[in-house]
Amino acid sequence: MPADFDPARLLAHLVEHELRFIVVGGVAAILHGSPLMTEDLDVVYSTQPENLERLSHALSELKAIYRDPAGRRIQPDLDRLVSIKTHLLKTEFGSLDLLKTIGPDLGYHELLEKSAPVEVEGVQVHVVDLEQLIEAKELAGRPKDRIGVLYLRELLDRRSGQS
Repeated sequence: MPADFDPARLLAHLVEHELRFIVVGGVAAILHGSPLMTEDLDVVYSTQPENLERLSHALSELKAIYRDPAGRRIQPDLDRLVSIKTHLLKTEFGSLDLLKTIGPDLGYHELLEKSAPVEVEGVQVHVVDLEQLIEAKELAGRPKDRIGVLYLRELLDRRSGQS
């Protein structure tokens, strides 16, 4: 993990602002027991207006800007949070990817029933379940996801008693 990446502090900040979100991606995989490291925190967020307003405020406090190859300092705002599906951000605690959906177009409300609360350094967050994480990574189809799926399937098999 990059030296400036602190997913626990990012999560604590999001929880402090009473945001509704579900941890997905590499951090979710680590929380399920994967040994693979990640460089960002991926979350699927609720698109309800009050959540978007709180999210906009939280991002401002985190000094969030889009990871822009041209080096422009574009800040996320309420309009962008509403209109853009994926936000790849840089914050004072590392990279944060905000997603409206994952996998087969599953948003916050669909994922909520496929997640469970997990405590991360004293903060309670919802983390997508292992089966759904595997499905989302398989659908993404990236080389790093294919490797990650091997570990995640092994974890799932162990939990199911099939190893």
